[in-house]
Amino acid sequence: MKYIDEFRDGGVAQKIAARLRDEALPERQYSFMEFCGGHTHAISRYGITELLPANVRMIHGPGCPVCVLPIGRIDLAIQLAINKGAIVCTYGDTMRVPASDSLSLVRAKARGGDIRMVYSATDALQIARRNPDREIVFFAIGFETTTPPTALAIRNAHREGLANFSVLCCHVLTPSAITHILESPEVRQYGTVPIDGFVGPAHVSIVIGSAPYEHFAQEYRKPVVIAGFEPLDVMQAVLMLVRQVNEGRSEVENEFTRAVTSEGNLTAQALVSEVFELRTSFEWRGLGEVPYSALKIRPAFADFDAERRFGLGYQPVADNKACECGAILRGVKKPTDCKIFGTVCTPENPMGSCMVSSEGACAAHYSYGRFRDIPVRVEVAA
Repeated sequence: MKYIDEFRDGGVAQKIAARLRDEALPERQYSFMEFCGGHTHAISRYGITELLPANVRMIHGPGCPVCVLPIGRIDLAIQLAINKGAIVCTYGDTMRVPASDSLSLVRAKARGGDIRMVYSATDALQIARRNPDREIVFFAIGFETTTPPTALAIRNAHREGLANFSVLCCHVLTPSAITHILESPEVRQYGTVPIDGFVGPAHVSIVIGSAPYEHFAQEYRKPVVIAGFEPLDVMQAVLMLVRQVNEGRSEVENEFTRAVTSEGNLTAQALVSEVFELRTSFEWRGLGEVPYSALKIRPAFADFDAERRFGLGYQPVADNKACECGAILRGVKKPTDCKIFGTVCTPENPMGSCMVSSEGACAAHYSYGRFRDIPVRVEVAA
């Protein structure tokens, strides 16, 4: 299959691994953060860690949109369904994220809330058209990748005069999160790790382009290599980062040239700008309050803003004390550092958001890496 099989060639992977072994300087350590959950999934699924030199470490970042969604935002969606009688529509992974009072959207549905899984914002629009006597709320989450479809749905609802449709907007922004990781006193207080460079996200970069990352290369002297999601994409990106570090360079390089350009998708950017504007602050799970890191609906489309329509007030909620999801999202800990990983917390019974989505570090590690990392206890008969 074109653009798939050729990027999963084991022979080529071994050649890139050999190059990495040759070029990674034995006297130094390399720490690279893959920001995107899709890369975390690929690294675990294809065993990329085992192909890297021992002194090249990959750090999981907060680039899983379900994982960074704070409990308080899930609570708002549950409140709309249970207390306001709205039909709440959202993506499948969001349904299972733990919320307050041992609830989640799927458990709230079992208690009588009309909560429906959809594949797109357009699906939620269709439900609004079919149920003119009900309030329909699309619980919108995700990075820059899923923001344009939400903007299009709001604009279409505005043009149609679809009075029973609104959006609970929780769209967040990649560059702001990277900046927060690099300089925030709060993150330093919670704990962080040295980062020598970033594997830049694929789908996000298709929308925003490679230009927004130049700030990190210039201001913070951190190289960024944008990579696709296939295993050879990731390995080549790591090799490019190693070369930049060895040569003392801090540049933005684009490994994913088959899909990403410097300027990105200008049509999608214009649509997002028409409908949304920046929030001054937004809470991220694991990062706390991050300035100018999320979007809200512009006043021109205020009729479709669920927070305004229903008078919602956000209340932050602390995470489960036993869950290390926050530290894992900052790269401070690995999934296996969490005491409840793979025992109390599994994909079937997630205690934290990192175990919910397939892009979450814990879910990916559980599915593809747990048997290599959990010590085997052998009992010897007396």
